[in-house]
Amino acid sequence: MAIPAAGLSTLSLLAIGVASLILGLSALAAGNFVAEQFARAEWLGWLTLLVATGGFGTILWAVVREFRALFLLREVDAARAALARGDAAAARRHVLAWAEPIPLAKPYLPALREAPDTAALRALLESGPLAALDAESRALGRVAAMQGFAATAISPAPSLDALLVGWRALRLVRQVAALHGMRPGIAATAALLRRATFDAVTVAATEVATDTAVRAVVTNPLLAHVIGDTATGAIAARRLITLARATAAACRIVPRG
Repeated sequence: MAIPAAGLSTLSLLAIGVASLILGLSALAAGNFVAEQFARAEWLGWLTLLVATGGFGTILWAVVREFRALFLLREVDAARAALARGDAAAARRHVLAWAEPIPLAKPYLPALREAPDTAALRALLESGPLAALDAESRALGRVAAMQGFAATAISPAPSLDALLVGWRALRLVRQVAALHGMRPGIAATAALLRRATFDAVTVAATEVATDTAVRAVVTNPLLAHVIGDTATGAIAARRLITLARATAAACRIVPRG
């Protein structure tokens, strides 16, 4: 018996309904307001229409960019599935859709279009765009790690440490995603973080244990404060490097072996 495909979840339907009501009613209210301003004075009507068009246009552009980032994440999954089952035509189509928005992948597009099978596609991707993207992602991770270490070194409070490192981690995810041709908004960033967490959680747990061990070994209160804070900065730096690698892996069209 065929299993029906899963549709939109209840939460997704609720979100779509609420957003439609808010945007639809807001558009109707704005249209009525513009009409009233035209009745008062033509120049005032045109000015109001310009403001309303700019505001709604910006909202529409944000929605389009959000869905584009989510679409590119789906292309990654579709390409992985096509490569895994050996479907060269589908894999080539999804690989090209993934590669076209990525500046580092543009020089390899002609070769990818001519790849005869999935093995050739994999080889071209690994030796070309994926190698370049991995190198750039590692560089972004190292920069974020240095900044995270410096931030924890000068921060006066542990709570501020977490805030600064968390902000830098979020920015790092968006930087790595942008490197892979995405401009993620809230939903796409959350999706990337969810994917990256699966790869980074083991290392993160190890680093927490390392921090606890370092603090337990040092018994002198002054040394414990100095060395412990330094260790915290080093752990934050390692976490950011791990996050960069995990985010790049989430955007990677060929999973690491």
